[in-house]
Amino acid sequence: MRIFWLAAGGLSVAVGTLGIFLPLLPTVPLMILAAFCFGKSSPRLHDWLVTHPVYGPHIRDWRDHGAIHAGAKKLATASIAVAFGISLILGLRPAILALQAAVLGAVLVFIWTRPSE
Repeated sequence: MRIFWLAAGGLSVAVGTLGIFLPLLPTVPLMILAAFCFGKSSPRLHDWLVTHPVYGPHIRDWRDHGAIHAGAKKLATASIAVAFGISLILGLRPAILALQAAVLGAVLVFIWTRPSE
């Protein structure tokens, strides 16, 4: 099982790293997932990620308080608005837009009901 968690953590870091360059791919949630996976497989990699100068504070805030930084909330909201705007511009069917609006709305409710720090 340790190999599974190690592979899942490595995959999360790899995909999260892509999120640095692809604006709609969430980096920090994937790094939080990686920290969880590494916590079950590799104390060394877990400690590296939790003490990372960029991702560590976000991971610790989530782990300790379930908190999402206010700036991250604003960026997530803007990204969601852009994604939905693109769907509108592309002229997707109303049923698809309704489903997308419901899912994205639920995501926004989740994000904005978390503590900020």
